[in-house]
Amino acid sequence: MESIFLIGSFRASSVLIFGAIQSPLVQPRNFIGGQLISALIGVTIFKFGPNIIWTAAPLAVATSIIAMQITKTLHPPGGATALIAVIGTEKIKVLGYFYIISPVLTGCLILFIIALIFNNVTKHRKYPTNSGLTRVFKSKGLNKK
Repeated sequence: MESIFLIGSFRASSVLIFGAIQSPLVQPRNFIGGQLISALIGVTIFKFGPNIIWTAAPLAVATSIIAMQITKTLHPPGGATALIAVIGTEKIKVLGYFYIISPVLTGCLILFIIALIFNNVTKHRKYPTNSGLTRVFKSKGLNKK
C-alpha cells in the first residue's frame, strides 16, 4: 500500500534536519518555506505548464530553485518536491493544489516537531539555531539526561 503522506524529498530533508542541524538550509524558514514554495511551483507547472515531461520536470525544479533563492528559503530537497508534483504517481497528481497541504505541509510540520524534540534533548544539540523555541526546550530542562 502506498502512503500518500511520504514523499521522496522528505528522506533528504530528514538527513539534513537530523544530521546537519546547524546548516542555514534546514532552519525552519528554509525547511518549511522551501518545501511549500517548491510544492506550489511544481503543482502549477504540472497543471498549466507544458504537457511534455522532459520539459515540465526540469522547468519545475529550476523554477523552484530560483523562487527559493529569491525568497531566501533555499532548501535543496525542495527541488525534489517540485519534481514529485510533476512526475509523481496518479495519487499525487490527482491531489492538485491539495498536495501543498498534504503531504507537504503536514509532513514538514511532523518532521519539524520531531526535530525540535530530538535535536534539543541533550545540551550538545540545538535546533533551530538562535530561536526562542530552542530556549524554551532548554529552560524546561529537556536537555538533561
